[in-house]
Amino acid sequence: MDISSLREDYSKAELLENIVLEQPFLQFKKWFEEALKSNVLEPNAMHLSTVGLDLKPSGRIVLLKYYDEQIGYSFFTNYKSKKGKELEINPFAALTFFWPELERQIRIEGSVVKMNELESQKYFEIRPRKSQIGALASPQSEQVASRGILENQFEYYEKIYENQPIPKPESWGGYTLIPDYFEFWQGRRSRLHDRIIYSKNEKLEWEIRRLAP
Repeated sequence: MDISSLREDYSKAELLENIVLEQPFLQFKKWFEEALKSNVLEPNAMHLSTVGLDLKPSGRIVLLKYYDEQIGYSFFTNYKSKKGKELEINPFAALTFFWPELERQIRIEGSVVKMNELESQKYFEIRPRKSQIGALASPQSEQVASRGILENQFEYYEKIYENQPIPKPESWGGYTLIPDYFEFWQGRRSRLHDRIIYSKNEKLEWEIRRLAP
């Protein structure tokens, strides 16, 4: 297959300065709700980019669990995972949402802070029980000799906590990205895509500008 010939010409919508909302959080909410209504597959799936001490970037898909203008964009993971270690060293990250069904992408950049223990505990308690056990059984990002080891660990904790609440691992919890930059991308014909950005000025007010595609 000649992958260089793969292409789509986007034509579903437009994004102009006179139709975007003044606040990026509200624009995100509008687009996210439209993604939900359009039955986008896992609209809360987002690419999380971090940078380690070696200055090399790394990325992976995580799930957005909460978003709020006052709080930011929150996800959960093992603090001892690769992303957890990288955020410990360099507490800045970038998020990317891509919804091909709507021909849209959102990029968000900012600083990252850990959630407090109570917030992490509250979310852990509403997770599916098997996901809770999985958090105990998996030493995320560490090398393991076989899948069988993980499955044995899962069965071990499943028996240990049979008919009991699953305790949240100390190394598991939430992060919140506090944005200082947004980019909303709408696919357009002939690759003349719309790119509208929100960034903060010296007064920490959001300014709206257009970027060339």
